[in-house]
Amino acid sequence: MTFPLRPFLMMAMVTMSAALAGCATQDSVSRASGEVFDPYENSNRSVHNFNRNVDRYAFRPAAKSYVAVVPKDMVRAFNNFAENISMPGQAVNALLQGNLKEAGIAMSRFAVNTVFGIGGLGDPASDFNMPRVDTDFGETLHVWGVGEGAYVELPFFGPSTARDGAGILVDFFTNPISYARHNPADNIGIYAEVVRRLGDRGTYSDTIDSILYESADSYAQARLIYLQNRRFELGQDQSELEGVYGDPYSDPYEDIYAE
Repeated sequence: MTFPLRPFLMMAMVTMSAALAGCATQDSVSRASGEVFDPYENSNRSVHNFNRNVDRYAFRPAAKSYVAVVPKDMVRAFNNFAENISMPGQAVNALLQGNLKEAGIAMSRFAVNTVFGIGGLGDPASDFNMPRVDTDFGETLHVWGVGEGAYVELPFFGPSTARDGAGILVDFFTNPISYARHNPADNIGIYAEVVRRLGDRGTYSDTIDSILYESADSYAQARLIYLQNRRFELGQDQSELEGVYGDPYSDPYEDIYAE
């Protein structure tokens, strides 16, 4: 099944424009106060509550069943496959960031793992000491000087920012795999990503459960952990977050989700 591309590209442009506007506003606020920019907290908490319910009643049990039934080697193989088919898109982002070396590594990993790793189920590229590549269009926008913008929680995706939310959307259209004529299935990248997320949710179940169901305020906890990790990935300073929120593993708020 083929979807018309133009409406989705228009949506991506609109979303990116909104992200850029939000980022500009956030920069002035963050310079003045040093606080996390979360002007949509009320709606974000509603989405967070929705995501928790989806996780509790659907994704969590499905993920636990998946890792219980599927052998660990197969879970790892499916994760390898999802990572491998993302490599051409990551190469595009590396090029957009002006990083020719990383783009070359991404395409080399894709070629080696596709040819010698049974279509990407294996990871011989790592055995050949090829470094891993992990980038996205959100990082591309960061390299271009776009601020992170407002914190947002996306339905089904979870914690994000205005900049990274736009990046998620654009990444769906920057992977050349999406336009290959001989794909084994339409939207294979999306299916592979869903399977990868199932594997990660099942593998790290205890850690994720502690954030979502054992924190005094799971929304604040998830927000803090996401922003700290993302800023670390992008090489940004963590001191502002730590100064505002203190220990990232403490529970500074009362449990508004207590049942």
